[in-house]
Amino acid sequence: MDEAQLNTQITVLGEPRIPSPVRRRDRGSNHVSFVSDEDRVLVDVTVSRACRQLQDGTIPASYEPAGPRQRIYFDPSKLKCALVTCGGLCPGLNDIIRSIVLELHYGYGVRNIFGVRYGLRGFIPRYGYDMLNLTPAEVVNIHERGGVLIGSSRGPQEIDEIVDTLERMNIGILFMIGGDGTLKAATRIVDTVLQRGLRISIVGVPKTIDNDIHLVSRSFGFDTAVEVSTRAILSASNEAEGYPNGIGLIKLMGRHSGFIAATATLAQQDVNFVLIPEVDFDLEGPGGLLQALERRLADRGHAVIVAAEGAGQKFFEGQEKELDLSGNVKLKDIGMFLKEQIIAHFNRRGIQISIKYVDPSYMIRSLPANANDRVFCNFLGRNAVHAGMAGKTDLLIGNWNNHFVHVPMKLLAGRRRHVNPGGMLWRSALEATGQPSLTND
Repeated sequence: MDEAQLNTQITVLGEPRIPSPVRRRDRGSNHVSFVSDEDRVLVDVTVSRACRQLQDGTIPASYEPAGPRQRIYFDPSKLKCALVTCGGLCPGLNDIIRSIVLELHYGYGVRNIFGVRYGLRGFIPRYGYDMLNLTPAEVVNIHERGGVLIGSSRGPQEIDEIVDTLERMNIGILFMIGGDGTLKAATRIVDTVLQRGLRISIVGVPKTIDNDIHLVSRSFGFDTAVEVSTRAILSASNEAEGYPNGIGLIKLMGRHSGFIAATATLAQQDVNFVLIPEVDFDLEGPGGLLQALERRLADRGHAVIVAAEGAGQKFFEGQEKELDLSGNVKLKDIGMFLKEQIIAHFNRRGIQISIKYVDPSYMIRSLPANANDRVFCNFLGRNAVHAGMAGKTDLLIGNWNNHFVHVPMKLLAGRRRHVNPGGMLWRSALEATGQPSLTND
């Protein structure tokens, strides 16, 4: 999609006419700077492109900045809000919930805040899940533990039933925390809400530990995932160095994008080979991984391999595909496959090796967020509240060019961000590892 052609207009439920209660803190050092919709954050900050667009008469694409507005749409004394989390666990989920609840309660004076239990299932009457009343006392310490307070689930639910529940409960703002599948559901909920003429704001907070949401430069949980992954790499490296022909093999998260694998490789530069979904590699042949690994062992006596979970899926072509509850194709286990292939290769060559396989994925997902992610989650949650209170809908809070911005959901659903094989991240990973192309071309 041409960035200059992006439609970044944000949908609003109506004119915001209520003075923001946030202004009550405009005293002395507690002065609050309100944000205007007229302020913009450029999507593409490359000077040459922006100048060329202006010369052509094209207005460069830009986002609304996130933040508190001087006037709001909803009356806090009458407003009911709900939060729902969907999909897999991710460090920072509780931090997002906590920041939303605290900003609603203390910033705007909203007293009716509900947690929808176990994802979209919590909206469906037949599951029988009660809503959780979210108060400051309920969320005050939840950031200190991992997991998610209100629970999560996968799989689609009937959109009309979800909207029926929102209408029945008189919910004014629904905060949806999730990844690609959640955004797709959110856009359908928005469409149904608008078709019914309801005044319900739907605000998304992007959740993907893989950091692969399109037009969002960073998602929460990623920083924590990289930090913990470096510990796994260090452990695997120590194991590899401790034995003759030792090999440490680590599988990290990254279904479609290799950001965690490439970034952790740079953060803990003990890696010799890094495999990601965006870059092809061969196993056999003079240019393949196995021959390169054999040369590395002959030269240095040990090796460390990092593989993103979505790497090398071509080796499973022809096998029956399985789907998860959300309709996503279940990936084949590249980690165990590589381990078996490496063992078989060196057995054929009569070379004794010692291989240690590490998969820290589920441990990472359920951990508390680190300090950087906690701060990031605080910004995301509070800016989500500011957007919802202003009557904005069909958007998520994104981070772009070091600014928090409003991104229309429909720009993101069904699209992913990928590591650029010609970009700085991958180039730096190759320089740090000394990895060859690993193909026979």
